[in-house]
Amino acid sequence: NELEQGLARARSAIRKAVSMKNHSEFMAKNGISFPEIYRNPLAFIQSYKEMEKRLRVYVYREGELPMVHDGPCKDIYAIEGRFIHEMERGGNGFRTTDPRSANLFFMPFSVTWMVKYLYTPGTYDLTPLREFVSGYVNLVAAEHPFWNRTQGADHFMLSCHDWGPHASRGNEFMFRRSIRVLCNANTSEGFDPRKDVALPEIYLYGGRVNPKLSIPPPPPSSRPHLAFFAGGIHGPIREALLRRWKDRDPDIKVTDRLTRPEEYYGYMLRSRYCLCPSGYEVASPRIVEAVYAECVPVILSDGYALPFGDVLRWEAFSVAADVAGLKERLGRVSEEEYRRLRMGVRAVRRHFVLNRPPERYDAFGMILHSLWLRRLNLRL
Repeated sequence: NELEQGLARARSAIRKAVSMKNHSEFMAKNGISFPEIYRNPLAFIQSYKEMEKRLRVYVYREGELPMVHDGPCKDIYAIEGRFIHEMERGGNGFRTTDPRSANLFFMPFSVTWMVKYLYTPGTYDLTPLREFVSGYVNLVAAEHPFWNRTQGADHFMLSCHDWGPHASRGNEFMFRRSIRVLCNANTSEGFDPRKDVALPEIYLYGGRVNPKLSIPPPPPSSRPHLAFFAGGIHGPIREALLRRWKDRDPDIKVTDRLTRPEEYYGYMLRSRYCLCPSGYEVASPRIVEAVYAECVPVILSDGYALPFGDVLRWEAFSVAADVAGLKERLGRVSEEEYRRLRMGVRAVRRHFVLNRPPERYDAFGMILHSLWLRRLNLRL
């Protein structure tokens, strides 16, 4: 059909761009100043252009407020509500009201609001969340032909709440076939990087980034600390980090005692590296905050599929390490390598910023591009 032919033309255009000879001019014209952060910058630029030309998302109208068509727009799960609101408002031109012209179908329910309105605190019983998802899928499947046509393969849900993966188990096909856009992108809990999308966790205090992270960050010469982490003992990696490094080394500031945001972000801005360990779940807003602070993220995590990893080379702007060998690993990074990592952090920042309205290549666009890549590789 016409939609599939359009996707085939997009694939062809991307392959052609990759073999381009005069690529420096092409990249400069498209705002790519530091290509090392991309797996294939030429493919990314052309793919994004094709997405802008061809991607259309149908947002289901079924469901009622507050758990559908709304979500949190501030604090730790803010990206969930911001994405839902943006799609409800027209998706920056990507939304279509004609399902026949859609490449993707969005189920705009909020797992965070389900937890708020359906979950009984202290019970750890997630059955009401799964039942809500099951009921919603059954509703749209009964009202429209699109879900049954592909068993949900061209449908997606988005959740930043830790329990998003558990809620998605309410429907077997949503769990196994649909695209799940999740902050809790834990491969040990069923996250499949081939079909699912890792969502960055972006903490918006009162709906915006902390002012300390909105001003130009200081240079390396004004960063006396080698590495920094502050946080509670949530999960085995953090427990190991605090046990091994808390108050043990003057170069590595690890503490569970900082409470004021001003003090916390002050340390980030005075550190060369920011430690980003997983908590009980893999995602953490520290990674994005480290990028904002131009503090090179150190990923301390098992089984975490990093956001936008099919496009971004995380090794170009972050360091992977284990808790025991942390100082030795950071010590092996030369000054030149550190300078390149910092340049990578600065270049990648725009991909983790939520703008209103959205801007080209920002977090909203990158989420859509991750979805676009899955649809591009899905031949229905």
